[in-house]
Amino acid sequence: MSKPKIIAYYLPQFHQIAENDTWWGKGFTEWTNVGNAKSLFKGHTQPRVPTDLGYYDLMNPKTRSEQAEMAKDAGISGFLYWHYWFGNGKRILEKPFNEVLNSGKPDFPFSLGWANHSWNDTSWKSDAKKSGNKFLLEQTYPGKEDYELHFKTMLPAFKDPRYIKVDGKPLFVVYDPAALPSGKEFIDVWQKLAKKNGLNGFHFVGRDNSGKEHQNILNMGFDAVNTNGQWNAESIVKGKYLRILNVKIKERFPNMLLDVYNYKDIIKNFFTANDRKSNYYPIIIPQWDRSPRAGKKAVIYKKSTPNLFKKHLKDAITIVKDKPKEQQIIFLKSWNEWGEGNYIEPDLLNGRKYLDILKEELNK
Repeated sequence: MSKPKIIAYYLPQFHQIAENDTWWGKGFTEWTNVGNAKSLFKGHTQPRVPTDLGYYDLMNPKTRSEQAEMAKDAGISGFLYWHYWFGNGKRILEKPFNEVLNSGKPDFPFSLGWANHSWNDTSWKSDAKKSGNKFLLEQTYPGKEDYELHFKTMLPAFKDPRYIKVDGKPLFVVYDPAALPSGKEFIDVWQKLAKKNGLNGFHFVGRDNSGKEHQNILNMGFDAVNTNGQWNAESIVKGKYLRILNVKIKERFPNMLLDVYNYKDIIKNFFTANDRKSNYYPIIIPQWDRSPRAGKKAVIYKKSTPNLFKKHLKDAITIVKDKPKEQQIIFLKSWNEWGEGNYIEPDLLNGRKYLDILKEELNK
């Protein structure tokens, strides 16, 4: 049996930038949220503390090298670096990946994902003082010329020999395909530009964040769907209508209810029949706890353990094992989303156990 590709989402938020200094206070990074997290109920382990890599700065090349070595040793196939393009060339948090690209180090495979969503005054600290859900950076779609500029800007990455390909085509993920004014136009522009610039075209993957958009994503022209079973699993565990009611209550009274699930129940209901299709790429989640960012508004999966993650991983491997080799892809959510309690880097609670599980299962 061939080994599946495990591609890990990678957040570039762990370095200081002028915008975050202005919006959230001098020196703000995701570590600020992580360190300030509070335990919200008995048995709720917060704050989480990084160990082997410490409270790192992604502008340090040694950190990036250590991350890649750790990931490679665990059997991870590459990182998917999220990047931001708000329209008209506006970017943010781009420096760590630019250094990876320009230095050629670490020598570890990568691909890119477009995090096409706006930032507002609660994006990174949703318990912060509000100013009417004010946009800090609004995601815009100026049209064809902007798609062309976006492509041209990222072209050196697509041509890099480290770039992950599927069927010889660079893999590119769009976070929110439904937000595109015309997914077909975006895809058509980029496919033509790719071929014009010596690439074989793109392998476009659209994320289905709600679990309901997969067919629409394919209809836009995406080659594959990156499924996310969280909403589906939460709806089964809590009951669909109670889940919707819970969301409505939290919108109006955000601190009234804690939205807590057992990780064991979530992973039991996580995958669907669609995940077995060759053009559907499932996600695995080692743990989930958004309270560092969202406080009492967070969704929390409690009692995640390395052994339960092993079961979750085994299920995902079984699901993709009969697909064509190029489509045996599993996305890991995530390498380092510490503010969502959604990471696999070593911490004080579990050390390297989650990474050890990956290594053990992928080397069988």
